[in-house]
Amino acid sequence: MAFLRHISCNTSQNKEKTKYFISRIMIKKSLLLAGLCVLLLLASCQSEKKKHEKETEFLVTTPIKIDTTITKDYVCQIHSIRNIEVRALERGYLKGIHVDEGQLLKKGQKMFDIMPNVYQADLQKANAEADVAAIEYKNTKLLADSDVVSQNELTMAKAKLEKAKAEVSLAQTHLGFTNIKAPFDGIMGHLHVREGSLLDEGELLTTLSDNSKMWVYYNVSEAEYLDFITNIDRNKAQEVSLLMANNKEFPHKGVVETIEGEFNNETGNIAFRAVFSNEEGILRHGETGSILMKIPFKDAIIIPQKATFEVLSKKYVFVIDKDDVVRQKEIQVGAELPHLFVVDEGLSLNDKVLLEGIRMVKNGEKIHYKVEDGNSVIKNLEMYAE
Repeated sequence: MAFLRHISCNTSQNKEKTKYFISRIMIKKSLLLAGLCVLLLLASCQSEKKKHEKETEFLVTTPIKIDTTITKDYVCQIHSIRNIEVRALERGYLKGIHVDEGQLLKKGQKMFDIMPNVYQADLQKANAEADVAAIEYKNTKLLADSDVVSQNELTMAKAKLEKAKAEVSLAQTHLGFTNIKAPFDGIMGHLHVREGSLLDEGELLTTLSDNSKMWVYYNVSEAEYLDFITNIDRNKAQEVSLLMANNKEFPHKGVVETIEGEFNNETGNIAFRAVFSNEEGILRHGETGSILMKIPFKDAIIIPQKATFEVLSKKYVFVIDKDDVVRQKEIQVGAELPHLFVVDEGLSLNDKVLLEGIRMVKNGEKIHYKVEDGNSVIKNLEMYAE
C-alpha cells in the first residue's frame, strides 16, 4: 500500500511538472509571436514612410517679368519756404514787444521797438545841417548869377547840400531800424529777448516762418536715384506723398521740385526737394516725417518673398536643375513689394524656383515636384503666404 501511495505521489508530481513546462513553452511562443508582430508592424511603418517620402511632391514656380511701381519711403526734414532770423540792426534798449510767440503776423506789422532817442537826435542834427547847406547853396547861387563868385564855388556849395541830404537819409534809415516790422506774412517763433534788454547790433530777437508752402528734403541713394531718373517722364511733375510723424498721410500731394547737383561723397546720397502746399497750416518748420516716392521698374523680375531664405544676411533661393536636383542660389534683391521681391541679379525667367518646403529639402537632393505658373502664384499669393 505504501508503494502504491509513493507511485501515486510521483505521478502527481510529474503531472505538475508537465503542466509547468507546457505553460513555459506557451509563454515563449506568445512572446515569439508578439515579437514577430512588432517586427511586421515596424516593417510596415518603414514601408509606409518610404512610400510617403516617395509620394512627397513640392510646389515649384517660375519668375515673371512685369512693369511695376515700387513705393520707397525716405526720412525727411520739413522746412518753411521762408524761414528767417529777426535780428536787431541797431544797438540800444528794447523798448517794446508788440507780438507773441506763435502769432500769425501780416507783412508790415510792428514787432519790436528799440529805444530811438539817439537816432532821433541824429536825424534832427542831420536835418539842421541840411537846412544850413541849402541856405548856403541858395546864397552862393545868387552871387554866382551876379558873377560875384565863380562857378566852382557854386559847385562846392551844391555838393555840400547833397552830402547833407544824404546824411538826413542815413539818419532816417538808422531811426527806421529801431522800429522792426514783419517783412512778410508768417508765424513768429521763440522770443530770445525780453522788454528792457540791452541789445547789441545783430542780436537775435526771434524767427519768422512763411508756412504757406513747405520744402521737404530727403536723401536718395545713387542706385535709387538712377532707377528714378531713368524711368520717369521728365515732362510730367513727379508726385510724392508725405507720411507725418503720427503715421498719417498729409492730405496734399507734393511735387519733386529739384534735385541737388552733386552726390555726398561720404554718404553716397543725393538730396531731393519736394514742395507741398500747406493751406491749413498743419506743417511747421523743423518737423520730420517720411516721403513716399513711387519708383517705376520696367521689365522687373518678380518672385514671392516666401521662396527666399537668408544665410549671413545674404538672400538665397532653391532652384531645380535639369536632373530635378535642388541647388542653392544667391540672389540680389533690388526692391520689395508686399509678399514679393524684385530680383536684380541671380535669376532668369527659365529658372524653376522652389516655392514651398524650403525647410524640408537639402542642397543637392533630388525631389519630385510640380510647376505652377508664376502669374497664377502671384494672383493667389495671399493663399500661399504663411
